[in-house]
This record gives sequence, C-alpha cells and structure tokens, in this order.
Amino acid sequence: MTADPDSNVPQSNKQPALPPQKLRAPLMRLPALIAISFYLLLLAGISVVDVVTGHYSPVYLIFSVFFIAGALGLLLLLRWAWALSLAALALLSAMFLFQFFTQHILMFLMQGLLNLLFFFYLVRTEVREKLK
Repeated sequence: MTADPDSNVPQSNKQPALPPQKLRAPLMRLPALIAISFYLLLLAGISVVDVVTGHYSPVYLIFSVFFIAGALGLLLLLRWAWALSLAALALLSAMFLFQFFTQHILMFLMQGLLNLLFFFYLVRTEVREKLK
C-alpha cells in the first residue's frame, strides 16, 4: 500500500481483478462448437479416404475443402463459417434421413439425427451472438 501525498487515504498498487467470465475465451463458453468442428474434420477425412480408395470421384474432394474451411472457421468464431457449417449440417441431415426412409438402415437415422442436433445447436441465439 502506498499513500497519496495529497490525501491521507492509503491506495493499493494492485489492479482490480477481472471477473472469471472475461478471462475465459469466447470459444470455451461454447464447447459444442469444438465438437462440431471435430465432427466436420472427421467428415472431411472420411471423404478423402473414400476418394483415395476409389469409392467416389475426385470431384468429391471439394466437400472436404468446405468441411475443413467450415471447421476451422467455427473454431475462430467466424460468421461465414457458421453459415457454411449450418448449410452442410442441414444438407447432410436431409440426405441421411432420406436414405433412412428409402433403405431403412438404422445407421442413416442415427447420423441424420446427429446432424440435426448439431444444426439445432448452431441456430441458437447464444451461438449467433458470439460470432464475429
């Protein structure tokens, strides 16, 4: 503690502490964005493996580029990446649910519902307010 020469009131040298909310990174307040980003990176990896093994045409590598761009942009909390990821999850959800209703394979239903769950998380107002 130091005393100000103009007053008799002692003053502290310490700066006021920031509240815990200000110290945390904005991304850490939205942990599901990290999970969604890893999911999009996993989808990109699966697409690359499918192209390399010859199951799909090399044109499908463009989807991997979009998945990677969306995942990395989400980690940086960019609004364009949010829109790209939102569109990807909506289209993937529709595709997997359509495949479930036509082929009746349970795996397609689970993946379609997972994509739909991620889609509904991304459209929350708390998520949209944190984006740049």
